[in-house]
Amino acid sequence: MWSLGYNLLLLFTAIFAIPYYGVKMLLTGKYRHSLGPKLGLNRSDTLKSLTGRPRIWVHAVSVGEVTAAAPIIRELYSLLPEADIVLSTSTETGQLMANKLSTGASVIYYPLDIPCVVKRVLDWVRPDVFVPVETEVWPNFIRLCRKRGTRVVLVNGRLSPRSFCRYRRTRFFWKGTFGRIAAAGMISTVDGERIGLLGMDTPHIKVIGNAKYDGFAAAASPQGREETAERLGVDFGVEILVAGSTHEGEESVILDVYRRLLEKRPGLKLILAPRHVERSPAVADLLRRSGFPDFIQMSQLKGGRRWEAEGVLLVDAIGELFRIYSLATVVFCGGSLVKKGGQNILEAAAWGKVVFHGPHMDDFRDEVRLLHEAGAAIAVSGGEELYAGIDKFLDNPPLLHEKGEAGQRAVVAARGAAARYASLVRETLLLK
Repeated sequence: MWSLGYNLLLLFTAIFAIPYYGVKMLLTGKYRHSLGPKLGLNRSDTLKSLTGRPRIWVHAVSVGEVTAAAPIIRELYSLLPEADIVLSTSTETGQLMANKLSTGASVIYYPLDIPCVVKRVLDWVRPDVFVPVETEVWPNFIRLCRKRGTRVVLVNGRLSPRSFCRYRRTRFFWKGTFGRIAAAGMISTVDGERIGLLGMDTPHIKVIGNAKYDGFAAAASPQGREETAERLGVDFGVEILVAGSTHEGEESVILDVYRRLLEKRPGLKLILAPRHVERSPAVADLLRRSGFPDFIQMSQLKGGRRWEAEGVLLVDAIGELFRIYSLATVVFCGGSLVKKGGQNILEAAAWGKVVFHGPHMDDFRDEVRLLHEAGAAIAVSGGEELYAGIDKFLDNPPLLHEKGEAGQRAVVAARGAAARYASLVRETLLLK
């Protein structure tokens, strides 16, 4: 009954959504590469070279989930060298990141949760096991996996307070979906308890940890830092404030703090990276109105042009922030001064950076707790505290270095979850 209602709602939504996205695609070019594959219109030869077994389909929605999936995929290849692995994403930014990381997996788009589309794509991929990352579950897809004998293993599962509340309000609908999952590897005990309350059988829930620690720790290499510095034209020793994954309402605070810091440190530079790249024009306009007209955008660093005289660099490109953190003297993590649940502070900590954040980090409580215990994360309530905190640390480089290294050690020490998730997938396959 609920399945029928859900599919009728999907049909009603599709009647309006598909033409809307089609027009948007024609006018802006957005969704040009993803809309067709999401409707099951894939090139038949994309997976033609895949002949191994087992066939493992890993799904990571966007950039953050791809970061968690990458070390798990590497561990799966180590445990199951004859396996063929397919990695899907829902967003075009996730697709770019998936191709950039070169995991060895074949990269495709995840289909819309329309039964005929899902059937078509499942017949094309023919997975033995489906591995969604971070609690990305769609009712029709999970139901049809179960029907065809494809086991579902959730990895790096997490349920933020907001997500849990939304799921719990409609538990009557989701109970059947979560009940069809063969095994769920969750990041924390709290996440495990939450998915149990939503209908997942307790014996099938394992608390394993966060695979992102593995990905970030492995990717934070001196070579990566040197390449990024060379590409941007940054001299080591220059003080740089990196404000990463910022949201509307935060950039103005950052620019005010930066202006005040410049009064004491005229050589300080700022790298500003909005969470959503499509906001770059609006942020560029804000920079001009705020008295920083000589900023440069990352997309302009072509043809030998380097970031030299300009004090502010606006990151308007996808997949660059992680390496940019390597250049930071100190970092601000966005999505935290406004009520967005925060962003992942591990990316900067993996490079040994002290991270400032606002009061709204609900989606990353475990990560925040880990770095606060190491003294590598500083909570602030607003611009005044942010200015005072950064000013204090910039006045004391040895302390900045000490706390940053402590955070980096904490990230490195927390590794190992990716191998445990790969083992969970392998164990589930052996039960088939």
